[in-house]
Amino acid sequence: MASLTVDDVAARFAEAVDTGRRLPRIEVQGYFNVWPAFVRDEWETYPEEKPRYHPLPPTPKAIDRMLEVMRWVQWLEVEQRHLVWMRARQYGWCVISRRFACNRVTAWRRWQKALQVIAGQLKAAAPVAPMNRPEAKSQGG
Repeated sequence: MASLTVDDVAARFAEAVDTGRRLPRIEVQGYFNVWPAFVRDEWETYPEEKPRYHPLPPTPKAIDRMLEVMRWVQWLEVEQRHLVWMRARQYGWCVISRRFACNRVTAWRRWQKALQVIAGQLKAAAPVAPMNRPEAKSQGG
């Protein structure tokens, strides 16, 4: 965890957004269709909409990483949360700057600052490995 840079944190947010998109849709329970599935002829399917794209479901490890990223946002202010998620969802800087009523460069700097806050918190939360000091062992005699 301690080795995560700002770019790594941004990549983890983008992965979390992708994982969230690949989760199955939540539907109302209790409704079902009793009609049998049947194959239509080509002329019957012509006015039908385009087939929907169903991505493969995410792996359990990807879901765990997404939940970890969602815990990270608690370290940010509300506006920073919105900014980081908008950028992870690949909104353009012009759209983001309009949303936050600031310049494009200012929005980028705020995004960088938010990612640095997360990287700093991760670095501070990393467990410190105990140091092996040989001089402490030699003083015991």
